[in-house]
Amino acid sequence: MPRQVKKDLLRSPRGTRDLFGEELARFDFIRHAFDGLASYYGFQKIQTPHIEHSDLFTASLGEATDIVEKQMYTFRTRGGDQLTLRPEGTIPVVRAYFEQGMQAWPQPVMLHYSGSYFRHESPQRGRFREFGQVGLEILGDGDAIADATVIRVASLLMQEIGAPAQLELNTLGDKECRPVYRKELTNYYRKHFNYLCKDCKRRFKENPLRLLDCKEEGCRELKKNAPQMLEYICKDCKDHFKAVLDFMDSLEIPYLLNPHLVRGLDYYTRTVFEFVVTLNVNVKEKEGEGTTEKPVGDGSPEATVSPAAETAESVTAKPVRLEVGGGGRYDYLADLLAGKSLPAAGCALGLDRLSEAIKESGVLIPEEKARVFLIQLGDVAKRKSLALVEEFRKADIKLVQALAKDSLRGQLRVADKLGVEYGIILGQKEALDGTVILRDMSSGIQETLPLPKLIERLKNKVRVSIGAK
Repeated sequence: MPRQVKKDLLRSPRGTRDLFGEELARFDFIRHAFDGLASYYGFQKIQTPHIEHSDLFTASLGEATDIVEKQMYTFRTRGGDQLTLRPEGTIPVVRAYFEQGMQAWPQPVMLHYSGSYFRHESPQRGRFREFGQVGLEILGDGDAIADATVIRVASLLMQEIGAPAQLELNTLGDKECRPVYRKELTNYYRKHFNYLCKDCKRRFKENPLRLLDCKEEGCRELKKNAPQMLEYICKDCKDHFKAVLDFMDSLEIPYLLNPHLVRGLDYYTRTVFEFVVTLNVNVKEKEGEGTTEKPVGDGSPEATVSPAAETAESVTAKPVRLEVGGGGRYDYLADLLAGKSLPAAGCALGLDRLSEAIKESGVLIPEEKARVFLIQLGDVAKRKSLALVEEFRKADIKLVQALAKDSLRGQLRVADKLGVEYGIILGQKEALDGTVILRDMSSGIQETLPLPKLIERLKNKVRVSIGAK
């Protein structure tokens, strides 16, 4: 096998990465907070397959969406089935609602989920081809309280994890009033058609609302003067949106009205929302030139400036908009999939972007560090150590050990690096005598104890040290 091929085998695919250490701790921190909030507010957990029939997404997302056109990982099985790695979480949940007979449950059905999702897009800051999401869905409720509940839980999550997110809100109307707005939007963009990007020229004919979601600079400028949906919605949609805003006011959830917010999926109706974090990113700027960002890793903009470079270039902190999640109402999705009416609202929040947001905000993740290090010397001690570890687990005292280290000095060195408070030394003599040596790692003071008294003594010591902190 060529050397280059072997080297490539040791790299994760572009747009994916290994999660461990502090980053994984942030992910777990967010998931734990989310699961607790969702459960408390009455959401039941659901887990859907990573793969679904491709038609499930093409029928509901819209042919003109970037997800269907460019981003879905689709393959054909040996049996001839065309399957897709799930690119989002809402559609599989709606499919499960009907397949599992949830329409017979007390309504509304409230579900929450977390997992990995997949889109073949250009990796960038906080965006990957395999990405983590948590989500909420309320199925079978057309009232504004469903929209408000989803937003409320998501907003509480932002507070609990320390993500400084701004809520942006808009309404897209419904199938009764949206055609009027679509006509006005089409007339506006027809006058500026030549200034649209290549993708938007195609979207112009298929779904002009998608023009408002384009990230190209030229299209973003055109959007500023585009007609606003709020001017064209019907009375029912206006009343619904007002009720949502009244909930926000009563719950004291600050929000910003964004009249051009549409979200990236075609199935949304009425309320749509996003949570946005603004990060200050260091960028390099040469005298007389515009701002530039240096791609790092998979192309995420990051400034890495050496002291030597700073003499020729200035470093400026620039605000970067980071959309960490969002959602809205999707009353017609079930009709597309099952030919049935099912009013619903939901949201999805990106773990990758939330992790980055709380990292940049300096949030400290609570960490349960081991207080005790078990040192085992010799074969007899090693055999007894596994039973001893179980005793510690039952007593809820977290410990660590270095299984491969044989010398006392080597294991003590590891214990010092981990910053544990106590070391337990179990050598050949101790194993035969049924004793252990308890060592205070800060003072070096040691005492020999019978094994049955060790747990009780440590419980008292750990309790006292916790109280002192």
